[in-house]
Amino acid sequence: MKKLLIIPAYNEADNLVELVAEIRQKVSGYDYIIVNDGSKDHTVQVCSDNKLNALHLSNNLGIGGAVQAGYLYAIRHNYDIAVQIDGDGQHDPAYLDILIQPIVDGLADFTIGSRFIEKEGFQSSGLRRAGILWLDAILKRSTGLDITDATSGFRACDQAVMHVFASYYPKDYPEPETIADLYRHNFRIREIPVVMRERQIGVSSIRFFKPIYYMMKVTLSILVSRLKRHKK
Repeated sequence: MKKLLIIPAYNEADNLVELVAEIRQKVSGYDYIIVNDGSKDHTVQVCSDNKLNALHLSNNLGIGGAVQAGYLYAIRHNYDIAVQIDGDGQHDPAYLDILIQPIVDGLADFTIGSRFIEKEGFQSSGLRRAGILWLDAILKRSTGLDITDATSGFRACDQAVMHVFASYYPKDYPEPETIADLYRHNFRIREIPVVMRERQIGVSSIRFFKPIYYMMKVTLSILVSRLKRHKK
């Protein structure tokens, strides 16, 4: 099976070389594409100097646009499985094979790496954990899915899901909304326990008052998704 790692990156120049090296060290059989989302740092130069595979967007589209570009790339190059892995180094490549195994075995169409199943490694801040619990509860109420880490950006999918994401992907803070959308399309969703790490370099995009906006926006998006007709 052809497997692609989609690495969305905005101002992650200081992380990318080490991340790609770690991927090559820990797993084999994966191609990767760094989607440079109009970064203002030296990401372009780093990718060029180190011959990293990269797609450079001329403007900053936000996480949703960057990830969607990666899925369009995956479809164009006929990949069987696509995995989203953050460019900040929080996702450990050692868990890639475990994350995709249910898809390889035909038991799931979409998998999510959850840091909260076995509760090991970095568990995020208290405020964010509270927000994650809220979104998990909203998803369960809306879909019946028992998701423990709705905001996880460590996720894998098959070709059918790629086509859904290539057609529509939420602009910002998209993870919980995409889960609700896949449920509406009757895809099989499974969580896999993983261990995540704390960001060592750079700054998260969700700061200051953004968590409040995040919660309101995502909650509303999930509820609106519930009103849409299920597709078979």
